[in-house]
Amino acid sequence: MTLRLSSALCGLLIAFGSCALGAPVEGTDYVELKPPQSVDSQGKIEVIEFFWYRCPHCYALEPDLESWTKRLPRDVQFKRIPGILNEDWAVDARVFYALEAIGEVERVHRPLFNAIHQQGGVRLRGDAFAKWVADWLAKQKVDMAKYDAALNSFSVESKIRRATQMARSYRLEGVPTLTVQGRYVVLANISQKAMLDTTDALIGEARKQIAKSKP
Repeated sequence: MTLRLSSALCGLLIAFGSCALGAPVEGTDYVELKPPQSVDSQGKIEVIEFFWYRCPHCYALEPDLESWTKRLPRDVQFKRIPGILNEDWAVDARVFYALEAIGEVERVHRPLFNAIHQQGGVRLRGDAFAKWVADWLAKQKVDMAKYDAALNSFSVESKIRRATQMARSYRLEGVPTLTVQGRYVVLANISQKAMLDTTDALIGEARKQIAKSKP
């Protein structure tokens, strides 16, 4: 028992020392996907945030994440992907992709996030949530004819299928989840600041790997 306790204590000290030095610890701060997933952002380091509009943790991360993305180097491409773990989460994904399809996601993404968590949308499910979002969007002067057409369009359906597959491929267990270059998945059981710091460190690691792979 004493040996096991000493071993555990040593492990904690090693992990603490690594974190203090700014080096993320695999299994504690992130996991490495084997094999890594392919990325769409050729020539750049791809960072993905898997999120769900009704997730309180995603909402809490959003202000820091928004500021962080503005400071990203030019060789980093940031993407938001709706996390889809069940049919109810797919409702939020459909909203996001419909707004993206009609060119409104940049304008209303953050205000919609705020409204969902401050005006009661977070408590709704399924069709009731979809109707609440539509009513709110209409008040923001979104072209609802275009939005309604986009909701069930082929392109949106395709993106929902792709996001569902990505959730499986990345072994998504919850949100928010950040990934780097299809290889690293930042664990959400650390603080918001630690998530972003870990992502920064893994971006640096991905940059080194890309440099090594060049002839």
